[in-house]
Amino acid sequence: MLSTPRVLMCPPTYYGIEYEINPWMDRRVGSDPARSRAQWEALRATLVDLGATIELIEPVRGLPDLVFTANAGLVHRDLFIGSRFRFGVRQGESPHFEKWASTHGFRVLLPPEGLHFEGAGDALFCGETLFAGYRFRSDARSHQWVGDTIGVEVLPLELVDPRFYHLDTCFCPLNAETALYYPGAFDDYGRSVLADRVRDLVEVSAEEAVTFTCNAVVVGRTVVLNEAAPKVARELADRGFATRPLPLGEFIKAGGSAKCLTLRLDGEEAADWKRATPAGS
Repeated sequence: MLSTPRVLMCPPTYYGIEYEINPWMDRRVGSDPARSRAQWEALRATLVDLGATIELIEPVRGLPDLVFTANAGLVHRDLFIGSRFRFGVRQGESPHFEKWASTHGFRVLLPPEGLHFEGAGDALFCGETLFAGYRFRSDARSHQWVGDTIGVEVLPLELVDPRFYHLDTCFCPLNAETALYYPGAFDDYGRSVLADRVRDLVEVSAEEAVTFTCNAVVVGRTVVLNEAAPKVARELADRGFATRPLPLGEFIKAGGSAKCLTLRLDGEEAADWKRATPAGS
């Protein structure tokens, strides 16, 4: 039996558009602090309502993207593999995430120097296979190192559209055999790999992909995602999934949505990980 979902989040106290490291970010547009807080609180309340336990890391002034905890690292059982961010403006987040993990019962391990790895933003389990996005943020070599370290099969997928710079912006496993994906984010080889290895791929249109529909949080048979995805909602309903649409536009301004704002501490439920005991027990 899968454990109760445990999710790491960071309050958006210091969230804002202070630099530009992806096509979504524009310092001239900025963000609205009150709206950001309200949208973040609505996401947290929704996850709690679905039975998740929310754990918090303290926000840090000067680290506006600390709110995107999916990029903190990758959790596998009691192991926390910390990120090595490509951009210097995000590298200051790593010590805070590593300290949090080490004081909450996780063994902390870092990829070798010289490798870029951005955690659950680019590494997602579907079944027992780790699908790994590379090019814009993470390196293919870092994913192979992760796979060798935890003893799982890794399938690298090259991302080709800079708007979808992390795998979790264009691919979302729902269970071991089903996933959302936006085909335009992948090259021909990546699309063929996904078609071969995921039995039921739910194709997201370009129109809904740019509202970060794939950047969703899965809790059991419920998918929490940004609003404005009626086509995907119907596709999911046909497959027995419920949806919880939320307004998350303030975070899309920085290139993130529901999934980016969360890190599963008990492992991704969609991966069907069998946990004998919780981390730290």
